[in-house]
Amino acid sequence: MPKPAAPPVRPTALQAESLRRTRREHATETAEDYVEAIADLTASRGEARLVDLARRLGVTHVTVNRTLARLRRDGYVSTRPYRAIFLTEAGEKLAASGRRHTTVVAFLESLGIPAKAAALDAEGLEHHVGPETLAAFERHLRKAGK
Repeated sequence: MPKPAAPPVRPTALQAESLRRTRREHATETAEDYVEAIADLTASRGEARLVDLARRLGVTHVTVNRTLARLRRDGYVSTRPYRAIFLTEAGEKLAASGRRHTTVVAFLESLGIPAKAAALDAEGLEHHVGPETLAAFERHLRKAGK
């Protein structure tokens, strides 16, 4: 019985570029998830409170507090004790990138993936899809009339 062929070796420079990109994207995933949730809560409830954010993201209030401190430091949110959480201009701009999630979900559904699976998978994919790939997804959706 012949030995299975080894997978093709990726060029070193391409692999290094790919891994650098993935690390950079991981660094922004949490910020994107938080500002999108804050924007959604503000739109639907008129305000984003820590307890609602914890519930929405499935984390503890301690985790939310720590992450909000980082988001304040990075200029995405402003907070005051016992008050709602507010997006800064930079936070609003980052939250607007939420179209990525919607586009990825619609693309996956256009491939016949069930809505629930598409929504779950998109949560991981949306942060790693580059602008060229996202544009291709959008072209595919337009051609498909979606």
